Amino acid sequence: MTRGTHHSAKLALVTGANRGIGLETARQLAQLDFTVLLGVRDLAKGEVAARKIGGKVEAIALDVAAHDAAAHAAAEVERRFGRLDVLVNNAAIHYDPSARALKPDWTVIREAFETNVFGAWRVAAAFAPLLRASGNGRLVNVSSEGGSLASMGAGAPAYSTSKATLNALTRILAAELRGSGVLVNSICPGWVATDMGGPGGRPVAQGAAGIVWAATLPDDGPTGGFFRDGKRLPW
Repeated sequence: MTRGTHHSAKLALVTGANRGIGLETARQLAQLDFTVLLGVRDLAKGEVAARKIGGKVEAIALDVAAHDAAAHAAAEVERRFGRLDVLVNNAAIHYDPSARALKPDWTVIREAFETNVFGAWRVAAAFAPLLRASGNGRLVNVSSEGGSLASMGAGAPAYSTSKATLNALTRILAAELRGSGVLVNSICPGWVATDMGGPGGRPVAQGAAGIVWAATLPDDGPTGGFFRDGKRLPW
């Protein structure tokens, strides 16, 4: 594809997009006529996912835990499109509800931070110039009420502390990007029936809808907030 082919459509990148909430978010954005890039660790799986969605959807190699992957992906998007309208930081690992902070599994905790915090941070930093170039970029950090200090208790220490840190990053990025047209928010999709959430949660389409809401906010929409289903959550 040559640069400029899809300039009329808005361009979105969703990380961790070959399954679960990421895949459904990409599908809903494609239905809104976005050109969607599926950021995936495994390009072959990503290409299968892209074909499943159809429309203007393609896979791009982006393992958020690999230190240079975000910079490489951003360079590719800049070369081909010159901008990015929506970035959804969705990639996340290690929901650990049965774990306890007083018996820390440092391998799990470090891996959780590497993807859930540093991965999202690297991607946000790499793509911020392209979101600025959009003129009305949207950065959505897919978080969890598990990261809310207001309701935090025992359990899921790696996941909860990493999501609380992601929420802090949302606040800082929103402030640094204020005035550039880029709106930055954290979204809790709720407990959703995915590979990570397990059975019994609400439909994945419902969880993704709140992410798409933040990705398509009007220019006077909120920034630096924490929401589920368009309603504010306590930090």
